[in-house]
Amino acid sequence: MPIRINEAMPVVQRLREEQIFVMPESRAATQDIRELEIAILNIMPNKEDTELQLLRLLSNSPLQVRPTFLRLDSHRYKHTPEDYLSRYYRAFSAVKDRCFDGLIITGAPVENLPFEEVDYWQEISEIFAWSNTHVTSTIHICWAAQAGLYFHYGIQKHPLPQKLSGIYSHRTLYRQESLTRGFNDIFHAPHSRYTGIDRADIEANPSLTILADSELAGPYIIQDKRHGKIFITGHPEYSRLTLAHEYFRDVKKGIDPAIPRRYFAEDDPEQEPIFQWKAHAYLLFSNWLNYEVYQETPYDLNLINFTQQGG
Repeated sequence: MPIRINEAMPVVQRLREEQIFVMPESRAATQDIRELEIAILNIMPNKEDTELQLLRLLSNSPLQVRPTFLRLDSHRYKHTPEDYLSRYYRAFSAVKDRCFDGLIITGAPVENLPFEEVDYWQEISEIFAWSNTHVTSTIHICWAAQAGLYFHYGIQKHPLPQKLSGIYSHRTLYRQESLTRGFNDIFHAPHSRYTGIDRADIEANPSLTILADSELAGPYIIQDKRHGKIFITGHPEYSRLTLAHEYFRDVKKGIDPAIPRRYFAEDDPEQEPIFQWKAHAYLLFSNWLNYEVYQETPYDLNLINFTQQGG
């Protein structure tokens, strides 16, 4: 089903080339249904790549979705022209009085900093708090998952001996949960991070459930079902070449990175990466839109605040 976005966005042509249904605003306005309003706080450096990755995943649903891309007021964006942000992104301050069916908060390349030293920590803390009363369900990805677990539950991250990068095997621990419905017992997902969280800290909190984990990468999908929060410690949205771009970028910087685990064919960076996680990424986001958002959100978005405050 269609993604309803501004037709002028550069990613629209890429989506159409991939046969993803992008609906013009004029056509969507004539349909007698209410689309799902999904806010996306995109704090990844390459905005267009992340937009494309997330819009692909949101398109794989029978539900009409209208994303609103958000920007931080307190952060100076070094990699994205101001003109692009002003045309296609809304400042959080401009939407904080609105309610949304769903919210996605992306990762960010700041994981080696203590949370309070991130220049936009105060504002993103405000967004975390706002999501409690203005959003039905929120997905936190990678750094945002660690930051959200810290803000909401006081769970600290810790540095890893070396960067966790590559494709890791995961176990589905709760196959009957709506978010992991249809998952294989074993599935793959990408990780790319320098920090992690301890399983014991999550298990000590009765609000949290680990739905899927990895022997090597640790907890992967963590959920607080009662409060509509989902924490994904990896990057299911990554495209085939994203880890390759990161690897060669770090090589160029002289960082001497390890080759991403089980990513390139025969572990040879000269060969094409093997796309092993695509199906489960689509399924994860389809399940989220259907079971955690559409089935739970009120038809009148203004009732979300009352619903969330009422528990």
